[in-house]
Amino acid sequence: MAFDGTWKVDRNENYEKFMEAMGIGMMKRKLGAHDNLKITIQQNGDKFTVKEASNFRTIDIEFTLGVNFEYSLADGTELTGAWNLEGNKLVATFTRKDNRKVLKATREIVGDELVQTYLYEGVESKRFFKRG
Repeated sequence: MAFDGTWKVDRNENYEKFMEAMGIGMMKRKLGAHDNLKITIQQNGDKFTVKEASNFRTIDIEFTLGVNFEYSLADGTELTGAWNLEGNKLVATFTRKDNRKVLKATREIVGDELVQTYLYEGVESKRFFKRG
């Protein structure tokens, strides 16, 4: 339940390099670095509802821990995978449908921030969110 609430992106670390590794073009990377992403998370047992709202799109995602689901990134990249709870971290492993490469993601509460970490092809990026 610690994840419940609305979180607004505050800052990024190595996010443009991560997007570049993902194959996202320069213009979309520049825009993506300033997407004003807001995430609203609601947890009910092992079921999560996540609303992602940015300058580019608003999408509702529902998933159950440990159950594979399909998801598309804002640039249209399609993924399949699952979130799991490991201790106090949400940990996901997604596989891209186009090239079968793996994207790992974690969400954890650190102090008063939600830290979202991505790892793709050896490039790690972090996005820091504040309650808002």
